[in-house]
Amino acid sequence: MNILRNIYSSYREFLHKYFHGTVLFWIGFTLVAIVSLGALFASIISPYDPNAIDIANMLQAPSYAHPLGTDLYGRDVLSRLLHGGRVSLWVGFVAVGISSTIGIILGLMAGYMGRVFDEIIMRFVDIMLCFPSFFLILTVIAFLEPSLFNIMVIIGLTSWMGITRLVRAETLSLKRREFVASAVSSGASTARILGRHILPNALNPIIVSGILGVAGAILTESSLSFLGLGVQAPHASWGNMLMEGKEVLSFAWWLSFFPGFAILITVLGYNLLGEALRDMLDPRLQS
Repeated sequence: MNILRNIYSSYREFLHKYFHGTVLFWIGFTLVAIVSLGALFASIISPYDPNAIDIANMLQAPSYAHPLGTDLYGRDVLSRLLHGGRVSLWVGFVAVGISSTIGIILGLMAGYMGRVFDEIIMRFVDIMLCFPSFFLILTVIAFLEPSLFNIMVIIGLTSWMGITRLVRAETLSLKRREFVASAVSSGASTARILGRHILPNALNPIIVSGILGVAGAILTESSLSFLGLGVQAPHASWGNMLMEGKEVLSFAWWLSFFPGFAILITVLGYNLLGEALRDMLDPRLQS
């Protein structure tokens, strides 16, 4: 019985290690691919102009002519949903690009240079983390004109702290390795050591953090647009589509359901993809 129990335990561990992460990866990858392709080819797939007003067909339920129905102005919900996906994904990628760039630079400096640099940078990170990020974004937006550019920049400039701490921890571990000591003894400059030896070996957790960050940026943009502080009408985003639908939710459910579902599958896809890549790329989780 003990032998059978050990075999069963080993079999379960094998399935979890080699298949669990793979299943999550492909589910997440499929969801992300569907959303990304829909946004990329929105101009081709969309049956109508997303901003075309048709009062005669306002608040039409899903039908053959309008698969996801129409909104308060007779605009096709499917067309607006596809074009709104472009906005959400664009915000996610640009915001994560900004936050990753800042986080990588500060994290490398803090971890490798240490001492005064480390204290100043990490105390600044601690101060930034004291403020709830969403309310910090709201405060900044209150002094600026709501626009897509401002939203992308503000989200990026207020979400770099986690990546900074992650890169700092990886740098502290890597700078004690033999290949870094060899580079130092050979007279390599600090920039070369950071760019050629430390950063490439710290990319795995950065990639995972960036993928998870896209989901967070999409949620933040949707929340801001829902509050009327993000993408402004008549341009479509999933957040302002939700805002428009809440007024007629009792009898026009499709106006809120489909944008909400799009946000759900997009965030779920990026989270599953990030978690699966973390399991696949982190050797400590495979041991």
